[in-house]
Formats: sequence, structure tokens, C-alpha cells
Amino acid sequence: MMTQEEFMDVQAMKRQGLTAVEIAEATGYHRETIGEWLRNGGPPPARRSTSVPAIDEQRAARIAELLRAAPRLLATSVFEILVAEGYEGSYPSVARHLNAVRGPRFKAAAQVSVRIETGPAEECQFDWSDIGTWSREWGLGEVQCLQTILCWSRWRVWWFASSIDQEHTFEGLVRAFEAFGGVPSVARTDRMGALGQSQGRRFTLHPPAAEFARFHGCEIRACRARDAKRKGKVERPFRDVKERFLEECQAQGPPQSIDELNARAATWLAERVHPRLHRTTGVAPADRLVVERQLLGALPRRRFDTAHVEPRRVHVAVPQIEWRGVRYSVPPACLGQRVEVRQEIGEAAIEVRWAGETVARHRVPVDGALEVWDASHWSAAQAAALRRTRGRHLSVVVPDSPPVPAPVRLEVAGDVCVAPVDLAVYAPISVHGGPREAVDNGSHDDTADRSELGDGQ
Repeated sequence: MMTQEEFMDVQAMKRQGLTAVEIAEATGYHRETIGEWLRNGGPPPARRSTSVPAIDEQRAARIAELLRAAPRLLATSVFEILVAEGYEGSYPSVARHLNAVRGPRFKAAAQVSVRIETGPAEECQFDWSDIGTWSREWGLGEVQCLQTILCWSRWRVWWFASSIDQEHTFEGLVRAFEAFGGVPSVARTDRMGALGQSQGRRFTLHPPAAEFARFHGCEIRACRARDAKRKGKVERPFRDVKERFLEECQAQGPPQSIDELNARAATWLAERVHPRLHRTTGVAPADRLVVERQLLGALPRRRFDTAHVEPRRVHVAVPQIEWRGVRYSVPPACLGQRVEVRQEIGEAAIEVRWAGETVARHRVPVDGALEVWDASHWSAAQAAALRRTRGRHLSVVVPDSPPVPAPVRLEVAGDVCVAPVDLAVYAPISVHGGPREAVDNGSHDDTADRSELGDGQ
């Protein structure tokens, strides 16, 4: 903007006979600008902005509050939260404010990278990622996230679980296939120890993993070592899990359970990812899924069994088995027998089968108990133990005793007539080593008794 002093110089040069082109070359302004200002008698007055700043003090305080709760919160997440609270500004305004507060996040890459294109229904990628930094702080323990994403449509599924073993991996893949509405030709991942064994460049699937692939009619393919770009379609979206979704949960109130975390994740993907244009494809994943779903392989007629199933041997003396550090009861008939223990993924109960029949069901204790007994198993075990050891112990026999007469209560002073006691109802008493005759119920001779006992008695 030309100042008033500069315009006075322009006027002086004009009076000297210089043209607008020559004045423009001398001042550095465009010749049309010089001509317009000379015709109007000077430059226009400076504009004064009367609009409210994009990030006012109230919004800046709210952003600072969010960053205190989640320092790694992305600008996109901050913008989404502010919009939900009534903010009507633009995303660049929020991004510029955050850059001024904490600086830029990314630096230039060391090497050029080119994405790998895949066709519809050709491939999906899946992998586990540890989110213990957040879950331990929330009191949920160790939690992992399994992400499965269709490479062409970029439609994804997140499933949070407490383990990354083989059964949980199968369960997460089955849930993803059900959400996709079909099965892609290839399921690509890294060299998971739960799925196979690495030997140099070779990766051999464990028999259960090979059975899982055969059951669904797809191929489980592992990437080569240090081939991060081949699996980049699942690695890059993990930023959304950790830098956006989990940080927003931290800022807005952490979940109270893994089930709540999974429910929030499904809602977040449905609202914030799938209906929006993808930065690479330029099409919303939900729109592309409509096309890709028609080319996916059909789901099996029955669901793949992802439960934990392991054999156990019942103790030879105590009708119990051990499962994950806890002893559970079984019927006494199973002593020493080989049984099968089954626990569904996410279920807090186990089932024990013997000879093709279910013989016990137990709830998994949550109070740290080391033994769990079924009432019927306890009663049967006690009865069997008593029958087996009855001949080895003395039996205590309690004889039938005669009724005890009620005590006589004297309520008057002086002598009281009391009926004679009938001794015949009591067992005979041995006197001087020999049996005593039963006393006659008739007349009783006290003199004879005294002579029998002697003078001194």
C-alpha cells in the first residue's frame, strides 16, 4: 500500500513531466495503479477490519484445555470438536493457531515414495497395534487394536482386544469379513508369530492359519522383512487410531471398558471416515465399498470357530482340571480322563466336554479365586470319598438311651412322698463281679438288700 509521502513524490514526478510508466519503474508500483491514484487524487484509505478474529480468546482457551488433556491432539480433531460445540470458522484458522502454539508436526521425507495400487476385492491388509499407553491410563490393562482395511475402497474395521493370540486374530478377521460383506482374494499382514513361522525369507503358516484361509477361500500372504511400503495401507491409518481417535477419547472422557471402546470406534468410523472423501482416492470409502462388495468372495455358510479349545487331563484323585491358573471341578466319573475345554472369545465362562458330551460349565472367577466347584460335583465327590474309605475307619454307634425323667420341683416345705423308681427299665448293673437279678416290680425288701451289701455298706 502506497503511503501519503510516496504519493507526494509521485505527484512531483508527474509535474516534472514523467509518464506513468516511468513513474511506475521508479517507484516499483504498477503503471495502472499510478494512473488510477493520480486520477483519484491519492491512494484509497487503509481498510480497517471489523470482523471478529477467527480464534478468539474463548476458542483459544478451549483449545488450550484440549491440549492439556491430550497434548498430541491433531488439528483435524480439534477442529471437529470445536465444530460440534458451535464453531463456524475454517479448518485453516485452527491449523494456523495450533502451528503458532506448538509448531509443525511433519518434516520432509528422506526418500521419495510411490503408493502401490490394488484392484477391487483383490486384497485387504490387517495388523495389530499396541495402544497400552492409553488403555493402562484408563484402567483397561493391556489392549491391542486389530485394523483390517480393504485396499481399494479404504473401508476399514477396528477391533480392540486384550490379546493378540491366534484365536483373537481369527475372531478379528471374521468380524472384518462380516462387516465387509465378503472375503477378498488376499489377506496381507506382516510375519505374525501367531499365524506362522519365519525361516529366512520363507514364512510357513501354522496348520490352524492354513485351515482358516482354506475355510474362507482366501490366501494369507506375509510381507517380506523390512517391506513397510507393501503394507502401508494399514500402517498409515494407525495414525488415525492413535493420533485422532484415542486422543479425542482422552480429551472427551475415556471409555470404561473395552466393549465401550469398540462401540465408540464403530461410531467414529461411521461418522468421521467412511462417508468423507478419501485424500488419495478422492471418493468416500462408503461409496467405493458399494462397488467392491459385489466383487468380494461369498462368506462361508457357517461361521469359523474361533474359540479357545484345548485338551486337559483330569487329576487322578481330585475331580478337577486346570485352566489359566484356576482349578475347575468336573464329575467324579471323569477322574484321570482326557477332556476338552472350550472358551468363546469375549466370554467369561468355560465349557468342559467328555466323550462328546458337556459335563461341566463354569463362570470364570473375577475375584482371584483359585478353585471353582459346582455344587453337584462337590456332593458327588464327597459321597464317593466316604464310600471308598468307610471300611478303613471305626464307626461310632450311639445307643438308644431311655428317656430322662423330668426333674421334680419342690414348692412346699417338709417331707414329700415320691413314688419309688422302677429300676427294671435300666440296664442290669454288675455287683461284686456277677450279674444282678432284675428287681421285682412287687414288694421291695430293703432289709434283704442291706444284708446283701454287708454291714459296712
